[in-house]
Amino acid sequence: MERFTFIQKIQDWSDQYPWLEMLTSLSMVILLAILATFIAKQVVVRGIRKLIAKLPFFNDSIIARHSVIRRITNIVPAVVLMNGIKTVPHVSAEFISLVQTVSQAFIFLTIALAISEMLNIFNLVYQRNPKSKNKPIKGYLQLIKLIIFIVCGLMILGTFLKKDVFTLLAGFGAMAAVLMLVFQNTILSLVASVQISSYDMVRIGDWIEMPSLNADGDVIDMSLHTITVQNFDKTLTTIPTNKLVTDTFKNWRGMAAAGVRRIKRSIYIDQDSVHFMTDDEQKKLKEFLLLGQYLNDKSAEIEQFNQKLSNPAHYNQRRLTNLGTFRAYVELYLKQHPGIARHQSLIIRQLQPTSEGLPLEIYAFTNVTAWKDYEAIQSDIFDHLIAIIPEFGLKIYQAPSGSDLKASLSRLQGN
Repeated sequence: MERFTFIQKIQDWSDQYPWLEMLTSLSMVILLAILATFIAKQVVVRGIRKLIAKLPFFNDSIIARHSVIRRITNIVPAVVLMNGIKTVPHVSAEFISLVQTVSQAFIFLTIALAISEMLNIFNLVYQRNPKSKNKPIKGYLQLIKLIIFIVCGLMILGTFLKKDVFTLLAGFGAMAAVLMLVFQNTILSLVASVQISSYDMVRIGDWIEMPSLNADGDVIDMSLHTITVQNFDKTLTTIPTNKLVTDTFKNWRGMAAAGVRRIKRSIYIDQDSVHFMTDDEQKKLKEFLLLGQYLNDKSAEIEQFNQKLSNPAHYNQRRLTNLGTFRAYVELYLKQHPGIARHQSLIIRQLQPTSEGLPLEIYAFTNVTAWKDYEAIQSDIFDHLIAIIPEFGLKIYQAPSGSDLKASLSRLQGN
């Protein structure tokens, strides 16, 4: 009996301080939400993870980066608060409504984020399939994410405004047409900015080339509507942001990241100067440090081939040419050049003959990317090749100039 009297006294005393009873009840609800969250994350999540780990298609790295289950457990405290706030005494109806609205909005957002994480996991699993290279689904998944977040936003807005989602859609339908007409450029630029940022297409400092807009230089500014490029002649080109998505442009960032820069340039050989090499010419070229071993090996290979011929006529035999030897010399020279990257492609090839001569193309990469150093290395290489070509009995094609015609005319008059 005395115990019940004591409890009654405590209750009578607490009735004199309603705020204390409210804070106590509210604290109990918050503690219950924290306890429920701890149990959900530390017990339920770990149990489900151990269960999933036994599945054959489980990948620990993917689940660790995209924890859908842990994100879903964030709903637990919101559910506890949304239902527990009604049991707290002496709380106004407005405060209860606010807490329930915020909790419900948080639940909507958490579900949308969880679905987004599930789509990310699905995309990562799909990318492990060899067919994914030819049929990527990332764009479709991003569209699904966009729809999900739009619906989530409308549901959150409807929760705060106490209106149905379909009612909001009907109201926004008419307003969207007017907004799209008035803010057409802004909307296009905003969407383009999101795409540029998502796909990491352009950064400040990148060298981009866009011939359609006469842009060739470094990106110095990026805003919502425009991207400013400082060209190498110090002029400025302003590009609308959406043009980078709709039009074609070249970004040289990959070159800078690789640390190499390509040389793709041809020397035009006069085809009349191409001939089979004599023994004296071979002997002379063997004095070249780079060609001695090549000529010995090539001569042995040709001799072995000619011995197998059933009809060893002069015109059926293989013979060394000055152009082939020069091609081998260029390759050997570039391989030992200090400015050429040795781990990149190195090709010396003939292109289709033209009326201007036979193009001998040099395809290589320098080990520097700075413009001045690159041009210096390229010029040094071609200076040497142009100067040494006569040693192989070759001539560079050059269209007759006025002085050539004048000299020919003088010789004719002299005769």
